[in-house]
Amino acid sequence: MMNTQPFRVLIVDDHPLARKAIRSMLANVADFEIVGEASSGEEAILLCGEVAPDVVLMDIHMSPMDGLEATRRIKQAYGTIRIVMLTVSDDVADLFTALQFGAQGYLLKNMDPDEWLTYLRALLDDNSEVARGMADKLFQRFRAPVGSRTEGPTPSMLTSREQEITAYVAQGHNNRQIAEKLLISEHTVKNHMKNILVKLGLENRVQLTGFAIKHGLTRKGQN
Repeated sequence: MMNTQPFRVLIVDDHPLARKAIRSMLANVADFEIVGEASSGEEAILLCGEVAPDVVLMDIHMSPMDGLEATRRIKQAYGTIRIVMLTVSDDVADLFTALQFGAQGYLLKNMDPDEWLTYLRALLDDNSEVARGMADKLFQRFRAPVGSRTEGPTPSMLTSREQEITAYVAQGHNNRQIAEKLLISEHTVKNHMKNILVKLGLENRVQLTGFAIKHGLTRKGQN
């Protein structure tokens, strides 16, 4: 990983056994340092101010404040904290709302531990591939009548090269793979990615994939 210090992790889940399982999974992994646990959205917000985590692993379904509302409030108060949602199903409505509120991605609780850790590292390194199943669900969520596509950011805001990179992201390629396809450096791809997200007002690669699907960019530059 590019990170030289372990990611400071706050675990948020209203089930003690779930928190214990996540702690056990991360306990002996050098990339992560667990700095706290919370059993509710309210407690998570307070702990973010006290322990300053780099990333919050946030269960979606809690009460009285669920993970979606807690995510919204944490991102408003502590914009640099990254939030990864934890869920038992990839319900697109909840996940899309979480992404709108600023979450970086999501993890399914029933994923294999090795796959779980690999995906978590990828999310935090901003080099993750979007699962095809999630992309299909995003297509349904983003699909809109042609007349409404002029609202919000449009492909015309991007250069031809930026549109190519956006297409490759939507196809599931990571930065290294995109660099190889375009015969440019990975550093250049990362710079393009930053510019693309700023121009479009998006938070992450999952949102960018949704944008590409909505505007028909997914096949641009495809061999």
